[in-house]
Amino acid sequence: MLKELEKLGPKKGVISQSVKDVVQSLVDDDLVLKDKIGTSVYFWSLPSCAGNQLRNAHNKLESDLSSCTKRLAELDEQRESLKRGREESDDREMALEELKTIELQYKKLKEELSLFADNDPAAIEAMKAAIEIAHSASNRWTDNIFTLQHWCSSNFPEAKEQLEHMYKEVGITEDLDYL
Repeated sequence: MLKELEKLGPKKGVISQSVKDVVQSLVDDDLVLKDKIGTSVYFWSLPSCAGNQLRNAHNKLESDLSSCTKRLAELDEQRESLKRGREESDDREMALEELKTIELQYKKLKEELSLFADNDPAAIEAMKAAIEIAHSASNRWTDNIFTLQHWCSSNFPEAKEQLEHMYKEVGITEDLDYL
């Protein structure tokens, strides 16, 4: 039990708190097993348990090594197959030069196309649609403002001057009208 270990520690010159920490780290590393029986907690370690853990770790590492070796062989084979047909030759050099030329031409054409994006009929139609939406939204909010002004003046007739002052502060003037 932990209490017994903590009592034995100072007799051997070990701080009792460090006994608890060492036992907990051994339990965390699965070098010592722990089990609660009734109200007591028991700790134990069997030589065969340590041997079994080492064997399991060894088997896992062996299987990892074999799978990594197999993967390495597959990647080497893949690299070799990719090298075939890519040997340095005049035809390959010409094809690569042609590819670079085509890529540069594609890039230039794409840049030129972006210059004409402002005149794109689809973009112009989208702008027209956005303008219509903004126009109707503006008129809707103007209508909301007029409705709110009417409601405020109907429900608070004594505060007419204060309301007019507030309207001017927020930018609602007499010339506000629908678009």
